[in-house]
Amino acid sequence: MNWVESPLKTGTLWFNSLKTYSKTAAVDEESTRVSCPVCRGTVFKNLWQVESSIFVRCADCRLILQNPQPVRTALAARYDEEYFRYEIENEESFYNLMMLGLNDVGFFENIAPALPQPNRILDIGCATGRLLHHFKQAGWETAGAELCRESVEYGNKTYDVNIRPSPLETAGFPDHHFSVVHASHLIEHVDDPGTFVTEVMRVLLPGGVFLCVTPSSDGLQAKIFGSSWRSVIPDHVTLFDRKTLRRLLETAGFSVLAVRTWGGLAVGTVPAWLKKPVDRLAKKWGFGDVVLMAARKTS
Repeated sequence: MNWVESPLKTGTLWFNSLKTYSKTAAVDEESTRVSCPVCRGTVFKNLWQVESSIFVRCADCRLILQNPQPVRTALAARYDEEYFRYEIENEESFYNLMMLGLNDVGFFENIAPALPQPNRILDIGCATGRLLHHFKQAGWETAGAELCRESVEYGNKTYDVNIRPSPLETAGFPDHHFSVVHASHLIEHVDDPGTFVTEVMRVLLPGGVFLCVTPSSDGLQAKIFGSSWRSVIPDHVTLFDRKTLRRLLETAGFSVLAVRTWGGLAVGTVPAWLKKPVDRLAKKWGFGDVVLMAARKTS
């Protein structure tokens, strides 16, 4: 692995109205160095150090990622009972945000009517299954994949939405099965995003749609706060911008249908009278803190 070394900048976390969950890495947590998951580059420039996590930028495609990064088993161990309590406390807030995102991208009006049948949705990193519950009530077949076993047990018992306690790659879902795959604030936690999106492609029906939501490293908040941006945390091993996320999806064979961003400035960073217009402009002009990319699997 080739490295371009530069001084590291240390940072602290910046929170929005909903606190970002972050698990401190264990002292003996195993890690490994990786190539860039988007372009397979091996030359990086050091950016920041947050706790024991080192964030670098790919010299080729400019993707930001942790390198070295925790191995898959170490990442999975972070999603425990503490994480479950965080998800339960924020269940309705997260559900409402996901629904707002789906509405912003025109899912119910424009995308859903053109989906291959039958209507089947897979939610990856589905937490308690609250979004799946909404789709089940609307008549959809539902399935989920979630690492936190407490969340899986709660979701299946409370909502009966068929959540499997596994990452997508080992969940055993059949080929060409789902009309929609949804992953909200999940891909930034994945140790191998390239393999992940290939698996999403495999389980989708031809013409099916992947809805991917993730922090946007080219958003206004990221540019202002740098290492203190609220998404620069140990649990986020890859931080995409719109260009690198599009490249990852198109390399896997997806055709991008729509891109939306939202979240101009976090609560408490500016006066309330300024935040609202900045948020509106962030959505209109595409410099929001979070990006949603809808991509279709071509026939």
